[in-house]
Amino acid sequence: MTVDIGLNEAEREGAIAALRNVLGETYALYFKTHGYHWNVTGPRFKALHDLFMEQYTELWQALDELAERIRALGAFAPASGDEISSYATIKPDNGVPDAEDMVNNLVRGHETIAKVAKAGVKAAEAADDAVTADLLTQRAAIAEKTAWMLRASL
Repeated sequence: MTVDIGLNEAEREGAIAALRNVLGETYALYFKTHGYHWNVTGPRFKALHDLFMEQYTELWQALDELAERIRALGAFAPASGDEISSYATIKPDNGVPDAEDMVNNLVRGHETIAKVAKAGVKAAEAADDAVTADLLTQRAAIAEKTAWMLRASL
């Protein structure tokens, strides 16, 4: 069945590409954050362990929202870790960094999501796709706030 939501195929494809990029970055940061939750050590263990759990839970929920928007636009969401990761620039760590580096890495990850989401907002607005623009604006706002909170803990 064709998708008839007021966007032509080219407009939908532009929004889908933007969503896939944000999905990929979010997926990569989710795994990084969850791994940090498991492996953080040091005097701030409890505070960071709990903070990382809040953050990976939020990222996990975001993955569902992003994938469902891709589906609403008429495309299949990436369905494997490899496929989703192919859209990410955030790379996994080699080894386990110390707590300070974990926080720094997560700041950079959330800043990456904010930038990619803002680029996606521009693409969605160019396609007159207010729904995708709204979703990506929310993702950028959450990423910026999370980066700020992490920076404040350094």
